[in-house]
Amino acid sequence: MRAVICEETDGTGEGSHTLKTVHLETKEPAFEQVSVDIYASGVNRADVLQARGLYPAPKGESLTLGLEFAGIVSGLGPRTHRFKPGTRVMGLVGSGGYAESITVHEDLLVEIPENLSLIDAGGIMEAACTVWSNLYDTAQLKPGESVLIHGASGGVGSFAVQLASALGMRVLATARTPERVARCVELGAETGFAYHRDQDGPPFTQDLPNLIKEATGGKGVDVILDVLGAEYLDANLRSLAPSGRLVVIGMQRGASAPIDLGRLLSRRLTVSGTTLRSRPHAEKAAIVDAVRTHVLPLLASGAIRPLTHETFPLEHASEAHALLNSGEVFGKVVLEVRQSS
Repeated sequence: MRAVICEETDGTGEGSHTLKTVHLETKEPAFEQVSVDIYASGVNRADVLQARGLYPAPKGESLTLGLEFAGIVSGLGPRTHRFKPGTRVMGLVGSGGYAESITVHEDLLVEIPENLSLIDAGGIMEAACTVWSNLYDTAQLKPGESVLIHGASGGVGSFAVQLASALGMRVLATARTPERVARCVELGAETGFAYHRDQDGPPFTQDLPNLIKEATGGKGVDVILDVLGAEYLDANLRSLAPSGRLVVIGMQRGASAPIDLGRLLSRRLTVSGTTLRSRPHAEKAAIVDAVRTHVLPLLASGAIRPLTHETFPLEHASEAHALLNSGEVFGKVVLEVRQSS
């Protein structure tokens, strides 16, 4: 089978690296595993970081890139019971999505709703599992509460806006430009804020708490989902309502910042940080099961819709990474591994 691996890197994130299409042996499914012929694989920031030597695959994972995929079941292990050959499925994995075939535990797969194409389904699972596990498991977001989604035009952010809105939350969003903010409002955000500002105005991080308090009648938001990291830490804490919860899932704007413990204590705030890729199998399986129960019906009804910005052939993974790095993507970039009939 064809697969894409990262062949070279110097580990600095600034040196040369090469994504190479190679031919690997396919594996037979064992026990509760399922073999899947992959048709599409979502491109995620974690893939880009891995290719730059900054986010190595967890121990035991293959060197093939790719954290999510969509395809058709082609083989079953002796102890499987969820799927039949020919079933369209999408899955969450620690690696291996950039390939023509994969063997994966059946607990990490869900059946694709009939209204979704294989291409669109290829870019769903990483975002769906990330959003559900962080907003609902970690932050315990409840109907009627407010949530601020940073980076709301990205793959995770745009999914978060739709899911939270569909489940009855009050959604606020940030994105790079007013045009992108307007698209987030179309997806279900009540309002939003562009963080690229006029040079004469105050820095966005300085102004954000005032904007949030104005939009919430002085209260602040109950939950913040943050992909930006250190640069936004203080502004996020000042934007939270009493007993608010900040969940950090990315470090695009830095990894280290001081924290005002006085504000944390006096307002009973909670700061959590999570990753999805390195979690134990049982935790991932529980998240996938929650997505099957709570999110798939919303995808099937059209309440949440996939946002595929652009597709690339598998061999053009480097171009897909470059586009994702450009900041111009709204939604997901997807690799087309096979052409569906």
